Amino acid sequence: MLYQTQTQNQHVDVEAVSQSKVKTFIHHDLPKLERDTKTDGTRLYKTPSGRAYPSVTTITGLHSAKGIAEWRKRVGETEANRISGKASARGTRIHQYCEDYLRGNIFEADMFDLEMFNSIKFLLDEIDNIHCLEDALYSDHLEVAGTVDCIAEFQGKLSVIDFKTASRPKDRDDIHNYFMQTAAYAVAFEERTGIPIGRLVIIMAVDNDDPRWFIEKRDNWVGGFRKLRLDYKNKFAV
Repeated sequence: MLYQTQTQNQHVDVEAVSQSKVKTFIHHDLPKLERDTKTDGTRLYKTPSGRAYPSVTTITGLHSAKGIAEWRKRVGETEANRISGKASARGTRIHQYCEDYLRGNIFEADMFDLEMFNSIKFLLDEIDNIHCLEDALYSDHLEVAGTVDCIAEFQGKLSVIDFKTASRPKDRDDIHNYFMQTAAYAVAFEERTGIPIGRLVIIMAVDNDDPRWFIEKRDNWVGGFRKLRLDYKNKFAV
């Protein structure tokens, strides 16, 4: 598979990368969900029954809201918007590269993105028997919905897998919201398919550093997500 970086007037070949094997996809007849993004960034999903649920990431955002507000005040709104916009765009690109790679698609990448992507490629090669890849899920039990990065076997065990990017290495205590996020998707997937998932995997590409990956148990984090969901409901009546 050929990856390229784009300059202003030409494409320059960077590196040839081949996938270790073709991935197996397992199809589920999941319902399509309508998504509405509010001006404040809050996302609502409309389920087939007509109920509107906030997104999983909207709920987990409560966990880090205070810290983000303090950081924005410290660096200033203009700089905060610049940093967060750049990080968000890069994260979106890396997510897309991961999806393309797992699907076996050819894609083009800036050489700086490519360096970050290549750092986690060996972990993507541990993924197979893919049940979901950027698919929408919802849970009537948790009253949430969202789009899961990946549900597949990682190192031979069925897992909810989330792809993350970071400007610096993060430890387990820095990413509790990621574990709660993937735990919610595990609950939603079981509701929709009847297939339980007890394993959560976070794959994190880090700027100019080695990647990090974390494996957790779903049941250690569902309770924390339920509490955040109740806090959100009490605050916004949604």
